[in-house]
This record gives sequence, C-alpha cells and structure tokens, in this order.
Amino acid sequence: MIEHALSEAQPWLARWGAIAVFATIFVEGLGIPAPGQTFLVAGALLAARGEGSLPAMLAGAFAGSALGPLAGWAIGRWGGRRLLERLGGSRLDRVEAAFARWGGALVGFGRFVDGLRQVSGIAAGALGMPFPTAAAWSVVGAFAWVGTWGLGAWYLGKDVHGIAGFFHRTRPSALVATAIVVAAIVAWIAAGRRRRGPAAGS
Repeated sequence: MIEHALSEAQPWLARWGAIAVFATIFVEGLGIPAPGQTFLVAGALLAARGEGSLPAMLAGAFAGSALGPLAGWAIGRWGGRRLLERLGGSRLDRVEAAFARWGGALVGFGRFVDGLRQVSGIAAGALGMPFPTAAAWSVVGAFAWVGTWGLGAWYLGKDVHGIAGFFHRTRPSALVATAIVVAAIVAWIAAGRRRRGPAAGS
C-alpha cells in the first residue's frame, strides 16, 4: 500500500516538486484530508535518488506544516466556535478545559496522528487558544514532524521496502500511544465529573 501511494505521488512531485509537498501539507491544516505525509516521504526518497532537492522538499514541508494549522486556527477563530457550541452542547466546557491543559501539545505533536493532524489548528482557534501559543507550537511540531519523516525517509535512502517496513513496524506503537492518550483524557474528565458530583448534590 505504501509503495502504491508513493508511486502515485511521484508524478506530481516530478512536475511540481516542493510546491506539491507544501500544498498537500498546508491544506491538511484546513481540515481537508490530503496525502501530505506521503508526499513528504516520497519527496525525500526522490531527493535521496538524486531526483530532487532535499532542502527544497524540507522547506516546502516545513512551511506547509507550520502555516497550515495557523490558517486552520483562523478558520476556527472566526467561525468554528459557533459550530462547536452547536455540536458540543453541555460537553463543550469539558472539551475546552482539556484543550486548555494539553492544547499546545495537541497542536504541536498532533501532526503525528492522522485525523488530529487535520483538525488541531481549527480546534485551537475555535476554543480560544492565543495566536502566539498556537504559532509557537505549530513551529515546534513542524520541526519535529518534518525532521522525523523527511530526514528519516532520506536517511533510509533508496529502499522503498525499508520505508514500507518502517510504516508497518511503527503503526502498532502509534495506535497504542494514541489509545493511552485518549484513555488518559477520558479518565481525567471522568474524575472531574466525580469530584463535582457531591458538590452539585449538596
């Protein structure tokens, strides 16, 4: 599957290069599903084979991954709050508290989790995260994500099978880590509800 995805990305990269990497990663920050990670890995592999410029690919990926969530923040800031109030109802206060506690890390390192990568910027804006905080975490996350996937793929070099194996080996760990984070958030919300229960009844 990974090899197929990479082969589909290569014609776009051959024509548009770093622009394609930037565009696919940027639109993810707007909440639009796009193969940004695949394009980043494919671009780094092409550069390892001498078919592209690694600095250009990394620069395009960094710009897209840093600016995309900030554009998403703007969308959330000027429109997302109303939608969250309509969908969240009485639970919105708990969601807001959780995001206030871990929101920076979600913006920065949520890029490593598919799904969260597309919505973290919008959620940050909708839930009132200050722009400087969102910008700082977005830059930190961009450095970490581009360094991991871009340089990681480049160092692995010409062996696409090595890339596929890397995806296959790390996916279970990523799923376990995501499950632990979700369980911790649920436990924290449940504990807060139990603490408020007696006070509400008195």
